[in-house]
Amino acid sequence: MSGQAVDLRRAEAAVRELLLALGEDPDREGLAETPRRVAAAYAEMLGGREIDAEALLQVGFDEGHDEMVILRDIPFFSICEHHLIPFRGAAHVAYVPRGRVVGISKLARLVDAVARRPQLQERLTAQIADIMMEALQPDGVAVAVEAEHLCMTMRGIKKPGSQMVTSAMRGTFQTQNETRAEFLVLVRPRE
Repeated sequence: MSGQAVDLRRAEAAVRELLLALGEDPDREGLAETPRRVAAAYAEMLGGREIDAEALLQVGFDEGHDEMVILRDIPFFSICEHHLIPFRGAAHVAYVPRGRVVGISKLARLVDAVARRPQLQERLTAQIADIMMEALQPDGVAVAVEAEHLCMTMRGIKKPGSQMVTSAMRGTFQTQNETRAEFLVLVRPRE
């Protein structure tokens, strides 16, 4: 586990102070419960800090399988650590097992656990790949993540619909061009 539990009382006080700093009245009817709601929302959205992501992949099955396994289009939400504004998208993960496979729901849980931390998309992508390599000990891992960042679409440059794409390749996906190419073809957006 990588983080400590959220101090809800302190988070509520901070939100109240933010509202005051923005010229709002935190005691008015529409805002009276906002500090509590925001603190609870951030505790939920950033709850992945308290999850041992590697432990999610510990239960597996010896199936003798040694071909690529892909779970694509895993939806996720995360919080950009630069602006504390959400980004959302889909992750595609693959691995080439050495006989031992893991339940596919565990892969989706891994993406969720890592995404529910203050994040950068580049780090999110690499962490998923590194955790899979460490926990599964496969021949290789590939992760591709595509996401829309609200910090770029609703403020700043204001480019809605822009998608950032990142990838992380480990093992055979890094060393064998045909394995990498197969993954990229299989996770290509459907038309």
